[in-house]
Amino acid sequence: MSWKASERLMDTIRHYANFPATGVSLRQMVQFGEKPSTGTLFRASQFLAEELPIRLAHRVQELHTLPDGLNDMPSVKKVADWYAQSFEEITTLPRPELSGQVRERLLRPSSFNNNGVAKMLSEAIPNPSLDEGQYASFNNGNGSSAGRKQQAARRYFAMVDDSNDWPPDLKAYNQKFSQTLKTIKRRHDGVVTTMAQGILEYKRKRQRMQIDHNIQSFLDRFYMSRIGIRMLIGQHIALTDQSHHRDPTYVGIICTKTNVRDLAEEAIENARFVCEDHYGLFEAPKIQLVCNPNLNFMYVPGHLSHMLFETLKNSLRAVVETHGQDKQEFPVTKVIIAEGREDITIKISDEGGGIPRSAIPLVWTYMYTTVDRTPNLDPDFDKSDFKAPMAGFGYGLPISRLYARYFGGDLKLISMEGYGTDVYLHLNRLSSSSEPLQ
Repeated sequence: MSWKASERLMDTIRHYANFPATGVSLRQMVQFGEKPSTGTLFRASQFLAEELPIRLAHRVQELHTLPDGLNDMPSVKKVADWYAQSFEEITTLPRPELSGQVRERLLRPSSFNNNGVAKMLSEAIPNPSLDEGQYASFNNGNGSSAGRKQQAARRYFAMVDDSNDWPPDLKAYNQKFSQTLKTIKRRHDGVVTTMAQGILEYKRKRQRMQIDHNIQSFLDRFYMSRIGIRMLIGQHIALTDQSHHRDPTYVGIICTKTNVRDLAEEAIENARFVCEDHYGLFEAPKIQLVCNPNLNFMYVPGHLSHMLFETLKNSLRAVVETHGQDKQEFPVTKVIIAEGREDITIKISDEGGGIPRSAIPLVWTYMYTTVDRTPNLDPDFDKSDFKAPMAGFGYGLPISRLYARYFGGDLKLISMEGYGTDVYLHLNRLSSSSEPLQ
């Protein structure tokens, strides 16, 4: 029997949706994770047990109030149910009974966590790639910036007493909480494809080629929020499991020494393989990489791989389709990676014919695609990302731009119709900008 939300649960969700989300910066996540004792993980679990339901509630509310009948599409309803079910699982998870002594220890900073670190943890600078409120929900209830700052300071990730003689209840709760997050993460694997299916259903029902500005803004908020939720969940699961297999350069899913050249080489290889496979080529167009082999910075390798792969795949497709599959030798696509004080910038230059100036804004809209017929989406297909097909869904660039903006970067596109396109991927290397809050 399929799961159904009760009226009581919906009341609780509406209540939680009135509270603001609390942003966390990449640097905060890393400082929290450098020494995750049982007590530290428990504090983080408590933070997430409060924070995730707020974020999930905002999304459920927004999915239920989408305009023009979009909220009635079967796939959209399915996604709303997934979010509501995850909300219920987190909020009904029993918390351990703590003695006064344990409570006091949990509030005591660890010997490592001096005042300087505590201060740094409690402050995240605004995200430089976003206008004020760009991804904010209409009913976010975020209140004044002073109120937000106070809340962030009250609830930052904190390292507590790092000795290991914590009661077994705490360890058991940490494991159970992590297990709950794994279940939720698996459930939400299909969100992007299922939501895309919902947009397709809507376009067919309304007989529209494009989606309007309001739905575009909603999808930006929705997918940005999803990146944030998955980041917090993925980081916490990895930190809980970290005791088993430790790579000193990793804190959860964040790598403190992400090697840009290695990731770029891997993305180039993957994009060329998919291109050869899709077009039946003996050899895909060549890609030249210019990058300092020792360029490392703190980032989430999974995010960077996704952005590089999607942008390279677009470039290769443009080159092959402009010059024809039978061409003996294609023009070389260039990838140049530069290191600045604030940003690491990756420029991808192709000779794939470019994009008409009038079509540039459409590149950032969901479900816009240059492929003749958008395929039906099988919800089980490649659940977590649109990685396998060469093209067809129109999600690659807009979602890659959200990944870039999530940690204060950006993705920009400059095109010369009749020649080719330059894509600029800016990555913020200061890693102290806060998440864009929903």
